[in-house]
Parts: sequence; C-alpha cells; structure tokens
Amino acid sequence: MCGIAGIITPDQSEMLLTRLKAMTDSIAHRGPDGEGHWICENKQIAFGHRRLAIIDLSENGKQPMHYLERYTITFNGEIYNYPEIREQLIQQGYTFQSQTDTEVLLALYDLKKEYCLQDLDGMFAFAIFDKQENQVFCARDRFGEKPFYYTHLNGTFYFASEMKALWAAEVPKIPSRQRIFDYLAFDRMESAENPESTFFERIFQLKPAHYIFIDLNQLQPIKQQNYWKADLSKKSALSFEEAQQEFKRLLTRSVERRLRSDVPVGSSLSGGLDSSAIVALICQLKSEGQDQHTFSARFPSFKKDEGAYIDRMTNLTNSQSHAVFCTEEMLNETLPHLFRIHEEPFGSTSIAAQFLVMKLAKESSIKVLLDGQGADEYLAGYSFFYLNYAAELRALGKSALTRFQDQYQKHFNTQFITGRTFWIDAKYPNLRDAIRKLKNKTKKPAYFKQFSSDFLETVQTNNYKTGFRNSLNEALMDALTKNSLRTLLRYADRNSMANSREVRLPFLSHELVEFVFSLPSSYKIHEIWTKAILRYSLNDLLPVEVTWRKEKIGFEPPNYKTVDETEVSRAIQCLVENKILNSDKVIPSKYWEYVQVAHLYDK
Repeated sequence: MCGIAGIITPDQSEMLLTRLKAMTDSIAHRGPDGEGHWICENKQIAFGHRRLAIIDLSENGKQPMHYLERYTITFNGEIYNYPEIREQLIQQGYTFQSQTDTEVLLALYDLKKEYCLQDLDGMFAFAIFDKQENQVFCARDRFGEKPFYYTHLNGTFYFASEMKALWAAEVPKIPSRQRIFDYLAFDRMESAENPESTFFERIFQLKPAHYIFIDLNQLQPIKQQNYWKADLSKKSALSFEEAQQEFKRLLTRSVERRLRSDVPVGSSLSGGLDSSAIVALICQLKSEGQDQHTFSARFPSFKKDEGAYIDRMTNLTNSQSHAVFCTEEMLNETLPHLFRIHEEPFGSTSIAAQFLVMKLAKESSIKVLLDGQGADEYLAGYSFFYLNYAAELRALGKSALTRFQDQYQKHFNTQFITGRTFWIDAKYPNLRDAIRKLKNKTKKPAYFKQFSSDFLETVQTNNYKTGFRNSLNEALMDALTKNSLRTLLRYADRNSMANSREVRLPFLSHELVEFVFSLPSSYKIHEIWTKAILRYSLNDLLPVEVTWRKEKIGFEPPNYKTVDETEVSRAIQCLVENKILNSDKVIPSKYWEYVQVAHLYDK
C-alpha cells in the first residue's frame, strides 16, 4: 500500500524532478517507509512513489521498480493471490529478485499485457512504462478500492493517488460547479452520468475496472477501457444449502488471502454482522498462540453504541480489543483535518469516527486492518432493497408479493408499505425522472431558490436520474458500481492512508461477488432476512444475537452532521462570493453541505 504519482510530457524542458518531488511530498502520509523517483532517458516520463512496506520489507521492494530492462512500474495496492501467480510464472520460465507482489505483476504483464488484470485478486492502481512499445499502461481495481486521479493539461498527463499531488504540480484547483449543484440540490457525492468526474474541473478519476494506454508518440486524449463486470445472466443451480457451503468457502479463502502480510494484521469491528463475520473467520484461520487485534469506535451514553456486540465477539474469539471512545468534542476537533484529507465532500461525523479508529490502529502499531465493507451493497444489506425485491416478486404474481408482505409484518411488527409511488416505480421505473425534468423546466422546485441565477445558468439542472430497478440483482449492481460503495471506499482509503494504515476488504473478492450475483434473489433475501446467504453460512461461527440482528446501525455516531456556527458563516460568505448562493435564501438544513462545498475553495 503506497502513494503513486507521475508525469508524462512531450516537453523535455519540463522540470520533472522538482514537480515530481512536490507531488510525492504531498502524499508522504501514504508511504512513510520510503520514497523513490525515476525519470526515463528521454525525460518524457517521471514516476514517483511513497512506500508503505507490507510485503517484502527489504530494499528489494523499493519502487519505482524495473523488470527485464523493459518495464518500470509505480504501484499502489496488494495482489492477494500473488504467490499462486508467482508459481505459475516460475513454471513458465520467469525469475524473480524479490518476494513482492509488484514484481509478480510486472512479470504477468510481460506475459499477458492488459489481460493480466483478469488474473488479479486484489486492490490496485498502477502505471507501467513499456520501453519497447513506448507506452504507459494504467489500471485500477474492479471496485475502486485504490484511487487513481489524472489530468491532461497543456499536452502533459499527470496522475496521482490523491488530487493534492496534482495541485502540488501546479495543476489548477477549480471546483466543478456542476458537481456542486448536484451535491447541494440532490445530495449526490458521485456522478452516475459522468463517473470519471470529480468535484474539480479537468481532474478525472480512472473508473473502477478500467484501464488506459498512453502512447508516448501521440499523447492523444485518454479513452478508458472496461475490463470487468459481473455477468448477471449467469445462474447457479445450487440449492440454498449448497450455496451456503460455497459462499463460506469463497469468503474464507478471501479472508485467508487478505491475511498475507509481513507486518501485523488486525481487523475493524463495529459490532455488526459483516465485521463480526471477518473476525470470526480470522479466529478460525489463525495459528495457535497468534493474537488477533480488533479496533472499534464506541460512543458513551449513546443508545446506538454497539459495545455489547463488540464485547461479545471479542470474548468469543479471545481477541485483544482496542476501542476509541468518541466524544462530540473529539469528532468536531477532527473535522478540519478531514476536510484537507478527503478533498471532496463526505457524509457525516461517522467519517471522523472511522478516522479515529485508524489512528488508534496506528498508535497500536497494527499496520493492516481487515474490514467488512462491501457486503451490504451486493448482499442486499440495506432496507431499501426490500422495494426492489418486492417489485421482482410482484412480477411473479400477487400471491408471492402477498406472502412477502405477511412475512415483513411478522418480522418487523409493521406493514410493508406499497403505496402509489411504489406501484408507479415498479411499472414505470423512469416516470419520476421524466416528471422531475418537466417540473424543472416549467416551475423550479423550492430548493432551487437557494441558488443564484448566475449559478443556475452555468449548470445542467435536469440530469438527475433515479431509475428504479424491478430486479434485485440490478439494484445490487447499481449499489456496487455506481452509488454508495464508491463513496464508502473513498472514505476508507483517505482515513486509513492519512494514518499510514492499509485496509483490506474480504467481501470484495470478485470471485465471491460473481458467485453471489449468480444466486437467486431468495438466497439474498430469504424468509425476510437480508444478507441471508451470509447469515446462514456463518451461523455456526457467530453468536445468535449478532447473526440474527434485525436492526442495522450503519456506524452512526451521535450529533450527526454537527457544524460550527463560525464555519457555517464562513461557508455561506464563500458561496455567495462565488455566486453560488443567494444570501437571503440559504436553507438551514443544508449548512453541513455548505461547509463541505466551501472547503473545495480552500487554497
């Protein structure tokens, strides 16, 4: 796990080393264990690297790394199945000078070029220069666990793990007015229409599961190529009991691979089902006498504090429990630091709590943490997935939907509401978007009043789409690839790397994800239980009160979206000066968002 940076330019007079050093210095927190800089002979390419040593702690793991006198790489991430790939490559005649996954990746790229991505189980963002072909290959992992930002400016291509490295290279920092509008109007922190965009003009992100080739002879505009997507047409014939066994096998293998490390590994533990499942599997896999460390956020005197579940899991697994007891003061003191770390808006003070958990791991000298993120998105962990499942049942007939409604009422002691909105969405999934677009043209919604007329003239106001899904699998795919997960992964990356920690996510094994998408919806929501395949498959490892919890807390701290009055005043003044807001039409419920947007203009 590291920080990467690079410059590709036709201008041989470009001050490459000076700019490159400024870029890597700005992301030194991502790799405090070492730094490296390399400039090619013709001074068209410069690669930089900050190292967080996890695998092969020796100098053999230094980057940028060279291979076969042909390839040079700057790499951020982990290839969890690199030992298996290494053995296969040795059988084909490849030799290695290190024990790193980086060198294995270079050899695999030599063998398969861009098709090497299909073999990788991991999280990654990297750039490889091929001297013979005179081109650079850049790629990002399937789900976007590791970031890759870039800009093509005045004929020069810059890339880095964080945008602050681009700004250090004097790339202009210009907030995107379109993204600001979408955020203030619709609370959107990602753009479904332009997923490569960021909150800053002319700064883009390499999309998850995409790669690019940069031909140094031409340096043409960049075209991103997709290399992976779960195939929703594949259908498993396994019974529910057989599927449980296969799910457990794949998840266990994923955890086992993500425990590979030459430094201590711990785990995050919220008290919920997903993180508890990871802790239970680690307990099953660890060697006798090997310690397991868990790290948790606690909220004293808060009704949603999950301490009882955390204690139950740590006692069951005989883990060494570490907890940070978050107070309102601690969370608020952390916020100014987070605005600089995250670069783009984040959801709430829960992000501050996550940052403090990572800080606690650093103070405890645990360099790697396994975490349960990703499960909710494709195992139907959120309650709103019930609507998609109900729409799918509705297509099967009235009796199937009625049975589901009865189960829901018994389970939650409340009726499952299928009002007019649900039936309209189920039958006409794009109708609400069309109505919204028509209203925006004829009569502006009330929340438009907060914006200045100058601002509204510069943005598209009709590009918001909901697109209700009548298929549960399609809704899960949206969550996994377009919506919530992308934002959550950004939070995890920034919070962990700000503390020079590495986060690994066993639920985001692409083989596990592909398997789950091949299963019937009734294996994901079974007898009203969400994440059913996970609950049933690990029922023998987890306490009953954890496995069969009905409520979902969602890592929610007290004092949600707390903001300081001085910060709010400064933010409103900033947004008025930048001709975004009408000073007399501000919306109090949007104060948190105003503060977030104002920080986009920080120098």
